[in-house]
Parts: sequence; C-alpha cells; structure tokens
Amino acid sequence: MESSLSLNEEIRLKWSQVMDFFEKKFDKKPDLNAILFLIGIRELGELPEKNFTKEEKTYLMHMANCKLFSYSGYYQMNGIDRKGWPVWENLKPLPNLTLFEQENILRQHIIEYFEKEEIINFNL
Repeated sequence: MESSLSLNEEIRLKWSQVMDFFEKKFDKKPDLNAILFLIGIRELGELPEKNFTKEEKTYLMHMANCKLFSYSGYYQMNGIDRKGWPVWENLKPLPNLTLFEQENILRQHIIEYFEKEEIINFNL
C-alpha cells in the first residue's frame, strides 16, 4: 500500500510525535541538544551516581551523534572503553552541509532511532 504522504510531510508528522513524546515525559519541548543528550544517556545505559561533568555531557552528545550517523554509515561502534563508555570510529567524512541541512538529517536519524529502538510507534 502506498502512502499518500510525501517524505517531507511524513518526517514533519513523525518529528511532531517525537516532540510530543518529550513534552509528555518532561513537561517541556526540548531542543536538539537536549534530545542528543538524552539519547547519549540511553546509549551509555546507566546513570552515574554523581552529575555528569561538562566533558562527559559533551561526550554523551557526541555518542548520540555517532549512533545516529551510524545509520547512514558514517560511524561504527568499536567497543567499550575502560570506564564502560561506547567508543565510536568515524568511517568516512561527514558531508559539508548547511546548518539547516544538518538539522534535517539529525531529525530524520532521531526519528529512525525512536523507530528502531521501539520507543515510539509512529501512527501515520
């Protein structure tokens, strides 16, 4: 059965569901950085007994980006470091994109993450 939605409409509707998911969970609409941070925590698999340092927060967001861009073949996970954090390898250079294009690709990969991880069942 063919969808009557264009790809852009489908992405827009699914993105709206992602934002609704976060609003229901956290009572506010997150920005991309907050979503990346939360994906990074999920990928780490555990919460620390203390707050994350600024460096750890940055690395959590990096891990999320690596996970998301692994869907398009830019990164692959190469194991776990001595602290138990995933280690990612860059397989090929990321394309030179405008900020708008980067955000669109991130949104598409975030949607894909929520689908693959079975966090959201997108109903279109």
